[in-house]
Amino acid sequence: MHLANWYKRHKDKWWGLPLLLPLLLLPLVRLGNTYTTMGDSTAVLYYLPVALFIALMVFFGWAALPGIMLALVVHHLNDVGPKETAVVVIHFLTTIIISWGCYRIFVPHRYATLYGNHRVGVQRLFWLVLCSASLFLMLFQMASFAGFYDYRTSMASPNPFSIRTLINYQGLLVGGLTGIPLCYFIIRVIRHPRYLRSFFSQMRKQFDKRVTPFEVLLWCGVVGSLIALLLVPLNNSNTIFNSNYTLSLLLPVMLWGAMRFGVIFITAVWTPVIILLTHYFSRYIPDYQGFDIQLAIASSSFAVFSCIIIFMALVSTRQRELHTRARRVAYLDPIIQLPNLRALNQDLARTPWSVLFLMRMPDLDLLGRNYGVMLGIHYKQQLASWVREVLHPDELVYQLSGDDMVLRLNTEFHKERIDELDKRIKSFRFVWDGMPLQPQVGMSYCYVRTPVTHLPLLLGEMSTMADLSLATHHPESLQRTGANHVQRAVKIKVEMMNRLQQALDNDEFRLVAQRIEGARGDHYYEILLRMLDDDGELITPDKFLPVAHEFGFSSRIDNMVLEKTLRFMHTHRKALPASRFSINLTPASVCRAVFTSEVRQMLERYQVEPWQIIFEVTESNSLSNVEQANLTLSRLQAMGCRVAIDDFGTGYASYARLKNVNADILKIDGSFIRNLLSSSLDYQIVASICHLARMKKMQVVAEYVETESIRDEVRRLGIDYLQGFLIGYPVPLETLVELEAEEGRAVQSAVQLPG
Repeated sequence: MHLANWYKRHKDKWWGLPLLLPLLLLPLVRLGNTYTTMGDSTAVLYYLPVALFIALMVFFGWAALPGIMLALVVHHLNDVGPKETAVVVIHFLTTIIISWGCYRIFVPHRYATLYGNHRVGVQRLFWLVLCSASLFLMLFQMASFAGFYDYRTSMASPNPFSIRTLINYQGLLVGGLTGIPLCYFIIRVIRHPRYLRSFFSQMRKQFDKRVTPFEVLLWCGVVGSLIALLLVPLNNSNTIFNSNYTLSLLLPVMLWGAMRFGVIFITAVWTPVIILLTHYFSRYIPDYQGFDIQLAIASSSFAVFSCIIIFMALVSTRQRELHTRARRVAYLDPIIQLPNLRALNQDLARTPWSVLFLMRMPDLDLLGRNYGVMLGIHYKQQLASWVREVLHPDELVYQLSGDDMVLRLNTEFHKERIDELDKRIKSFRFVWDGMPLQPQVGMSYCYVRTPVTHLPLLLGEMSTMADLSLATHHPESLQRTGANHVQRAVKIKVEMMNRLQQALDNDEFRLVAQRIEGARGDHYYEILLRMLDDDGELITPDKFLPVAHEFGFSSRIDNMVLEKTLRFMHTHRKALPASRFSINLTPASVCRAVFTSEVRQMLERYQVEPWQIIFEVTESNSLSNVEQANLTLSRLQAMGCRVAIDDFGTGYASYARLKNVNADILKIDGSFIRNLLSSSLDYQIVASICHLARMKKMQVVAEYVETESIRDEVRRLGIDYLQGFLIGYPVPLETLVELEAEEGRAVQSAVQLPG
């Protein structure tokens, strides 16, 4: 045990593996060298020592130099003597230090990573292969020219542009391309034997996902057959397939493997193939006149094939990695870093039965506006981590749009697990900048079977049930008795949303006007909105306005109503002089900072005076920004428009608000006016509202005036304006011109009658 620990601590020291490995491996790699005779000189078809030393430098760095020098001295001293041995040492060290040093400069990080890594592949090919081969041969030429090497036995040649020099250079290139990964693999396995598992794991990951074992066996069989044809000894019965013609057939087969199996696998196969082919070149290249040309062509084929095969393998592997990453990103939310709806749909398709568990946090929107968007992101991430601790390995937390997240659970004991999740979520504590924040979490669940159709609609129904659980304080089941009405409500809501979008796109809204009569004889009209259904019937606003507000259509609708009204006033300016119209605004519009500028532009465009427009606002807790709403109303009043508070006396609009409200008109809710004669309490409420309004110099409008007795009582209370079916029914806006003309003629006739 102590010996093993000592080995782990000191194996990378210069006197450890870096010193021993060159001595052990140099004799082995020299066996892989391939030499041939050309006339009276020697040519090299495959050369590995440079590749071995560069692999050692990549792995151990400067610590490898003593071992490299010692190995060169041991293996050359007895053969060439001290002088030439020193030259050999300098020759090798100069080559590997310059090549490795430049590589380290351009690849400062992860320079010793697994071969086949695309991030450093190009730098390795240039510095460790091309640069080292060029520099090694150039130094050979210089040393031979200076007389240190014999031209006949070295790689140098009296003519540096001879065929022999070309063959030697190509042998160095092929040795670097295939030998460096081979030596790297051997060194790493010796240093860490368990690397074999990682090596084969990385190799398998680079395979195309569609590759089958049959395809791998077929490819290996084709490669083996071609190599067997090349290695058959030359004789009179040989065919063209036993010649170097078959060598050209090897390229497309290797490219097939390069594009399908990845760079690690193809390099691991091509290296022993190239060693075999160079060692037994005499089996397919006959020794006759023109042998040197044939040898140069074969050598260039080895070099070109190696470059093309490795490059194509790198490109194909990189493309598959990018495709895999793109697919992974497509199934991941980029902000929350959780699987998204697409991933949920895919996982549901893999499992016959599942339980969906939805978590809804409606308070996150408000907290995000006050504390920043990062609060919601961190909350969801921490909640997902908290919940993940009680999930099974194949169960995940998925991010949905807005404030929702959903879990996919296995069906075994799902009821008990729902209770466990409920307790787990309620025990979650979130702290933001040292301040504890506990948004409410609504929970719902649903039992589903593959295939799950209309998943977004199903999740919408579950979100509605989760809102219900905020009141019941326990997870709600979508399948429980009584939940069907919720599902129907969601479907109706979605259908209404689509109908609203269609109405906005096709101008299928209609404006109607209801008369509001003043006690002094003046009058104005309130603009009311209707929407056409598929049969051409009118839909009242209580059906579609809540949906419009929920899905963000209300501001567009307000602008549309305002523009249509102003266009009508501009068109009928002569027929309706000095007419006034009251237009309802939703909370979304008054909370928009640009609304007043939009109103000003439309008034100028249609040449309408601001005093002709009254904006009715319902005091509501749905005002998302009360300060901005008050500022918008103040700017509208400063512009010259009048502001009315609608439905006063109910809900959010109360006496407390009346003290601070800044408006011109107060419209008393019709629920008080309708029972004015039968309820003394309602009578007193209306009387007190009128009294307080007069103190604030506000005019009062009574809604739902439907009988003459109510009208008379309202007038006795001193209310300024009356509205209701007794005063006038809502009529299409286009008919006002004719109605006003008829009223004018009636008045004129009454004046002309004799007293």
